Amino acid sequence: QVPLVESGGGLVQAGGSLRLSCAASVRTFSYYAMGWFRQAPGKERDLVAAISRSGGNTYYSDSVKGRFTISRDNGKNTVYLQMKNLKAEDTAVYYCAADPAPLFFMVVTDHRQYDYWGQGTQVTVSS
Repeated sequence: QVPLVESGGGLVQAGGSLRLSCAASVRTFSYYAMGWFRQAPGKERDLVAAISRSGGNTYYSDSVKGRFTISRDNGKNTVYLQMKNLKAEDTAVYYCAADPAPLFFMVVTDHRQYDYWGQGTQVTVSS
């Protein structure tokens, strides 16, 4: 088991910024590729960003590219999602997820590969 706890969500005006954090209670955090997903009401859960175990490789969905930045601190067992220039359509529950990826530089984009999920944090962007 890899307990994941998200934080940093909230209410922000359009154009504003938020930084989400996801803390993992595990000694071998660097063994896991990480991803941030989001789910808006009535919609499927979609991948927003993903990062390799090393932190050197990242992926972003087209909808957030240039506005969101994913990063990780393996010494603090934490992955971050910096969100800037937020839009109303970014409103959703944001989840972090962990996958025990075998390759240090692999980015995982398939949600079915993620074994562990956090409880989610609500992000609401008012227009």
